[in-house]
Amino acid sequence: MADKIVLELKGLNKSFNQGESKIVILNDASFSIKKGEIVALIGPSGTGKSTLLYTAGLLDKADSGDVIIDGKMTSKLSDNQKTKLRCKKIGFVYQQHNLFADFTAGENVMLPLLINGVKRERALEIAKSHLDKMGLINRINHRPMEMSGGEQQRVAIARALANSPMLLLADEPTGNLDPYNSEVVFENLLLRVRNDNMTAFIATHNPILAKKMDRKIALVDGKLVDIDLKENMQVLENSSMGRKILEAFK
Repeated sequence: MADKIVLELKGLNKSFNQGESKIVILNDASFSIKKGEIVALIGPSGTGKSTLLYTAGLLDKADSGDVIIDGKMTSKLSDNQKTKLRCKKIGFVYQQHNLFADFTAGENVMLPLLINGVKRERALEIAKSHLDKMGLINRINHRPMEMSGGEQQRVAIARALANSPMLLLADEPTGNLDPYNSEVVFENLLLRVRNDNMTAFIATHNPILAKKMDRKIALVDGKLVDIDLKENMQVLENSSMGRKILEAFK
C-alpha cells in the first residue's frame, strides 16, 4: 500500500534539566512518514536531531507522546517488547560507525542476524550479499582498523540493513567523512533504500545531501516543520532558528 504510514510521531515532548534551567528538546512534536519515503531531518548541530532519532528508534524515551511503528503504539511496551520490535522493524546507522573492533566486516554484519535467530550459515550468505551490494565483498574478512572511514561506514550501513528493516534511521551517517567519501557513502545508502522500497529518516546538516531526499523536515523550537510547504513559511520566518534553516536549506 503506497500510502501506508510506517513511522508516526505523535505529540512527543522531551526536556532536560540543566542546573535550574529546563531545556526543551521536543515540544508536541508530531510527524509521519509513508512507506518508501526518504525524509531528511535537518538543522544545525545541537538542535536535538539525535535525540529525536533515538526516540523514534526506541533507544530513548519521550516524557510524553507516542511513537507508532507500522501501526503499533509503543509508549506502553516493555523494554523487552521494544527491543524485539526494534530488531525486526528498524535499522539504525550512527554517526560513529560503532563496529566491533575485534570482529571482521562479515561478522559485524552477521551479528544482528544471529541475534534474530538466523542460522550462522544463512547469516553469512546474507552478510556477503549486503557487503557485495556496498562494494565491500573484498573486505569481508577485514577488521574495522584495516578499512578506511568510508568503508567502515558502508559496513555499518550493511549491518543496519541486514535484517531487511522496514524503517531505516540514520544519524548524520556521513558527518565524520571527507566530502568525497561522504558522497560515495550517501549515494550507496540512497541506492539501497530506494531499491528495497524502504522508508528512511536521515538526519543531516548538509544541504546538498538533504536536497536529494523526498522531503526536508526541520526541528524548530522543539516542533517538526516541513520546510517545503508554503503554509509553514511564517512559522520558520518567525523563529531565529527557522530563518537560519531557510537560508541554508531552501
